[in-house]
Amino acid sequence: MEAFIHPTLAKLCDGIKNFQQRAYQLDPLKMANLIKHGQQPKVLLVACSDSRVDPALLMDAAPGDLFVLRNVANLVPAYCMEGKHDGARSAIEYAVRDLQVEHIIVLGHAHCGGIKCLLSSLTGKKNQRDFLADWVSIAMDSCYRYVIGQLDEPEGGQGCSVREVDMESLCEHQHLVERAAIRGSLDNLLTYPWIKERIDAGNLQVHGWWFDLENGDLWATSADNSAFLPVLD
Repeated sequence: MEAFIHPTLAKLCDGIKNFQQRAYQLDPLKMANLIKHGQQPKVLLVACSDSRVDPALLMDAAPGDLFVLRNVANLVPAYCMEGKHDGARSAIEYAVRDLQVEHIIVLGHAHCGGIKCLLSSLTGKKNQRDFLADWVSIAMDSCYRYVIGQLDEPEGGQGCSVREVDMESLCEHQHLVERAAIRGSLDNLLTYPWIKERIDAGNLQVHGWWFDLENGDLWATSADNSAFLPVLD
């Protein structure tokens, strides 16, 4: 007699059955090799926990392709030896030092709830959650560094002027803060000595990506991390 499974969970179980058929029955050597030789992903992907932005689905990735760290607002905390119970830093360390990934991608997205929480804090609204406000405050410095005093591009994209961005404007243009948080996370990656060492040696690259939920477009940071440029044609 089968145990009762809630319909929501039953759908997930059906998904596992479909995956079992694809990964174990149609291509049994794939999983067998991953077990025998271990995982060898080339990419560490730091992504948001948002249910609408699943990295494997977005990128059509197969098992073994990506080592994924997901958290609220896809944030990378700066290197720090205090506090040993840290899932984000330990995942980054394992990917870089043990798996020897060749690329680190910080993948942000539009309409991010974590960044919305950060903006609420910046506008003085008290957050009633136990942990969320402290976590998203990681992006506060990058918000000021990359958005306050941001280059403002006039309508039509011709030329630019510099203006100070106030809190009201930030809330109206949340994507600027989302992208700033990505750039800040790239800066924080450079505070890890063993990441900086591998970057300087030329065997590790870091990238910032921003996914637009509105239309599916992907934007990426320029080589000097100074701007976001469209990737898809």
